Amino acid sequence: MIQAKVAEILESDQFLQEFKVSGWVRSFRSNRFVALNDGSTINNIQCVIDFEKFNPETLKRITVGAAISVKGILKESEGKQQRVEIDVKEVTILGDANPEEVKLTILSPKRHSLEKLREQAHLRVRTNTFGAIMRVRSKLSFAVHSYFQQNNFYYVNTPIITGSDAEGAGEMFKVTNFDLKNPPKNEDGSIDYKKDFFGKETNLTVSGQLEGETYALGLGQIYTFGPTFRAENSNTSRHLAEFWMIEPEIAFCDLDGNMDLAEDFIKYVVKYVLENCKDDLEFLEQRLANEDKTKPAAERSEMGLIEKLKFVLENNFKRVSYTEAIDILKDSKPNKKKKFKYIIEEWGADLQSEHERFLVEKHFKCPVILFDYPAKIKAFYMRLNEDGKTVRAMDILFPGIGEIVGGSQREERLDVLKEKMAELGIEEKELWWYLDTRKFGTCVHSGFGLGFERLVQFVTGMGNIRDVIPFPRTPQSAEF
Repeated sequence: MIQAKVAEILESDQFLQEFKVSGWVRSFRSNRFVALNDGSTINNIQCVIDFEKFNPETLKRITVGAAISVKGILKESEGKQQRVEIDVKEVTILGDANPEEVKLTILSPKRHSLEKLREQAHLRVRTNTFGAIMRVRSKLSFAVHSYFQQNNFYYVNTPIITGSDAEGAGEMFKVTNFDLKNPPKNEDGSIDYKKDFFGKETNLTVSGQLEGETYALGLGQIYTFGPTFRAENSNTSRHLAEFWMIEPEIAFCDLDGNMDLAEDFIKYVVKYVLENCKDDLEFLEQRLANEDKTKPAAERSEMGLIEKLKFVLENNFKRVSYTEAIDILKDSKPNKKKKFKYIIEEWGADLQSEHERFLVEKHFKCPVILFDYPAKIKAFYMRLNEDGKTVRAMDILFPGIGEIVGGSQREERLDVLKEKMAELGIEEKELWWYLDTRKFGTCVHSGFGLGFERLVQFVTGMGNIRDVIPFPRTPQSAEF
């Protein structure tokens, strides 16, 4: 007897061999045909039961959602829907599922909205859509590590609890061991953080970049891949309070090398899932096509999901300066006709998602890398250009997503870095260790951050970022 996963059995040619497989019942038709799925594939294995040879009480317990184990002989299927099936000789009920209770959940066979699925996030992975998304997410995660390891990057785990705000945005979750009803106070009434667990104010990290830079300036090239947190009260389809970030940092690398790396990396991971997630991507493509049919013609995707992924692989990303992009946007029809929510009037504007998507989807019709942004709208650690008003920053913009990567050449000059920190009110004593890296063998170095969920969103075609992470954390929502 061969014990195997459904994915393995569906590919097997070992006919007339006895197999054992365990999974969850997706359907049971005519008291004869069981569709069984164990999560290893989008596809079910058909298990054929001769009901006259089985105890009626056992058959009653084969219900949608139940966990069962079957033993039987693998045969070529007589039906057209599947290549192989199992002629069942033995059934074991591993876990019952009451049909009346199943009706109240998303496990019931009828179609459910994505919003309904989010309300039962603990069960949604058993649906075809979320099983497919999470298998793709897993493969993408493996591809991330595979790319960097093959290219001799070192994986570094940067702290989740930190005293620094890498982005300077201040939207951080505080970490404390205090009794919140009675924290110790200073004489002026402020909270005395010196008595807290870490002896200072600490937060959940928004980025591992600053710590990652210190390791790149010793190991040469590193990457982080871990959870990050933003206390941003933003209820949109693009934002999460807890998400995963991929952040490589590379010594002796300028902005051009950084853009090359980011493009090569994205193409590698997209190619990997195209090669290793064929069935799931085909299912998600069909789901997206069905969803598109319900939208106005102007909002429908011009390409199918797989075609869009191949398009990213087969085309170079267009590299455009921020200044050139502003000129394009100022002269665009949506801007002139005031169709943009945020009208572009002058150089220095912070681009919004609508502007990014216009550049990618309408103007260039390919992924775009914008570079050399105004210093005033970017972080303190980005290298100041010779013009004194722009920095060596870059963002990669994707169709349907907008910004998917943000990066820069880092400011390696100690005096310039200190000036920029002073302008923004960032105290040197808080980042003394970061400044040290500019004192002992400073060099040109660069890096970028890629929000993993946005990458998963793009690859799966999902419209809402809450549907590509197992348990989304958003404002007023920390269920499960």
